[in-house]
Amino acid sequence: MLQKILIANRGEIAVRVIRAAREMGIATVAVYSELDRDALHVRLADEAFALGGQTAAESYINTAVVLDAIRKSGADAVHPGYGFFSENADFARAIGEMGVEFIGPPPSAMDEMSDKVSSRLAAIRGGAPIVPGTTEFAQGPDEIKAFGDEHGWPAVIKAAFGGGGRGMKVIRSADEVEAALASAQREALSFFGRDEVYVERYLTWPRHVEIQLVGDKHGNCVWVSSRDCSAQRRHQKLIEEAPAPGLPDGVEVAMGEAAVKAALAVGYYGAGTVEFIYQDGDYFFLEMNTRLQVEHPVSEMITDIDLVEWQIRVAAGEELPMTQAEVDAARRGHSIEIRINAEDPAGGKFLPSPGPITKLVPPDGFGVRFDSGYHSGDEISQYYDNLVGKLIVWGRDRDVAIARTICALKELVVEGVATTIPADLAILQHPDFAAVEHSTKWVEETLDLSGVAAGLGTGAPVQDDEAEPLVKRSTTVEVNGKRFDVDMWVPETAAGSAAPAKKKKTPRRSSGGGGAAGSGSVEAPMQGTIVKVLVEVGDAIEAGEGIVVLEAMKMENQINAETSGTVKEIKVAAGDTVGGGDVLAVID
Repeated sequence: MLQKILIANRGEIAVRVIRAAREMGIATVAVYSELDRDALHVRLADEAFALGGQTAAESYINTAVVLDAIRKSGADAVHPGYGFFSENADFARAIGEMGVEFIGPPPSAMDEMSDKVSSRLAAIRGGAPIVPGTTEFAQGPDEIKAFGDEHGWPAVIKAAFGGGGRGMKVIRSADEVEAALASAQREALSFFGRDEVYVERYLTWPRHVEIQLVGDKHGNCVWVSSRDCSAQRRHQKLIEEAPAPGLPDGVEVAMGEAAVKAALAVGYYGAGTVEFIYQDGDYFFLEMNTRLQVEHPVSEMITDIDLVEWQIRVAAGEELPMTQAEVDAARRGHSIEIRINAEDPAGGKFLPSPGPITKLVPPDGFGVRFDSGYHSGDEISQYYDNLVGKLIVWGRDRDVAIARTICALKELVVEGVATTIPADLAILQHPDFAAVEHSTKWVEETLDLSGVAAGLGTGAPVQDDEAEPLVKRSTTVEVNGKRFDVDMWVPETAAGSAAPAKKKKTPRRSSGGGGAAGSGSVEAPMQGTIVKVLVEVGDAIEAGEGIVVLEAMKMENQINAETSGTVKEIKVAAGDTVGGGDVLAVID
């Protein structure tokens, strides 16, 4: 069995892996950026090493510093979590060359399946039908325009080495191709470190159904469960459930068997997910994610299988603990997962909402689980994913699971940042969701969120940061990059005489795409980084026209003018960091 695992990730998934390893008696090592110095995953791990930097590029996907941390830690295995290096075959090879086990599939399988283009070829070898699309990387806008003209619009550009909606852009006409391609490549490079993309046909009202599978190094592979992930916005999942409801008899089993065949075709082992698009009784292979998925807990809840434990055992060379027949017999009930994101869903805008979490109280009760990388007082940074936590609920059937999830959501308390909880409740309480009549387009095209207010909890004000004058003080020091927690005892009078910290300013939030309503000032609705300025001084613009592209939490948001006029002043440039309420431009 493995002795020490370094988790090359952060947040909720790092915490999840640490807890699983701890139960197995395995020591854990965390890594962290400057902004994550006091993060929960750092506090829970047995050891922690500083990576430096703030952004993911400077820290968590900085290959040199991560490999250095692995060497210093003496870890004999690395768990990549999801995102970051989790589908990077070059990183997995570098780990192997160090004599360290990569807790994931072999690099050869990652090469074929992590690349969404070659994975389609593997699916064909395994007998799975695929959505019409390219089997090579798109070389430029002309190629994409030709594809759309041949197969029809809309089409969709996708990051070849990514997932989760990052680097994915729907194009409805040839006129949109160039801007969409540039945006998709920027997002893909920012989040996955590579900007290759491909294009495929965009189905008009599909459901997103996926199969969780696990293989071992002895040639065994089982599919654990199906999942439905159709409740999405901006191609990012909001709600997932297992098993996928409302499928005709035999379709779930056919999908499971096709997923296993596709995995075996590339010699796959470890946990993975094969994603399908389902529409009108037909299903098409979409892609394979060669890693653990964010939504893996719903598969765990209906099978009582710890997928992270299975990942670790497979990496250590063990055979799968269960056969396909045993897994089939283990499934029971229904499970729903809610992604609690730091976003303001007011009016259906889902604007990023970074900032400190002043209060976090998870729900409790029978069949309720809450996975998070944060506690009260921790901060959601604009530089990373905006997932506050995952609420996972089990019920003996789907109706019970929905009712129990609604109760748990109403009990969950998150204050200090806006969250998607009001939108989640609107989805769960809608008759379309109950009847399984929703699709991946349903949230954005059908669900009415016009009356949804910002999910700011009770709206409690942000408190001053002045510390209580306690005698005992705990702090963190770093010695040669390794973290140590230290308790210090200081005079009570000295502790009490410290000057009070400056009160934090609560960011101003806008319910629109930017700008004070009807004014000539275009304001940032959230904290972020300017990636592109779309206008010049002197340009005549109409209300609703784009002014800048703002990246927040790895997603690009176009900030629009709310009034017509002439651009009088531009106050930002590409690369500038702005806060919520900052004036970006002035329209006369």
